[in-house]
Amino acid sequence: QVQLVESGGGLVQAGGSLRLSCAASGRTFSNYAMGWFRQASGKEREFVAAINWSGGSTYYADSVKGRFTISRVNAKNMVYLQMNSLKPEDTAVYYCAARPTSGGYYYTGERAYDHWGQGTQVTVSS
Repeated sequence: QVQLVESGGGLVQAGGSLRLSCAASGRTFSNYAMGWFRQASGKEREFVAAINWSGGSTYYADSVKGRFTISRVNAKNMVYLQMNSLKPEDTAVYYCAARPTSGGYYYTGERAYDHWGQGTQVTVSS
């Protein structure tokens, strides 16, 4: 098992930046592919970004490509989501997710992930 705790959410004006952090504890962090998802009020949870175990491969939803960057530091058991040029439509609860993996893959499907954090609220005002 791996436990995930997100932090870094908050209220920011449109055009601003935030960096979300996800701290992992438990099993060997480098054995996990990681992802970020978000869920806006009244909507289904959606994929945001994914990263493979080494950090060498990443993938983004079209809606955030060029504005968000996912990264990880395995030595610190941390994964990050740097969010720039934020828009009101980015307002959501952001979740960190983990999936054990033996290959250099990333995963974009919600059902691919076994472990989830509790989420952190991001609110972007216009």
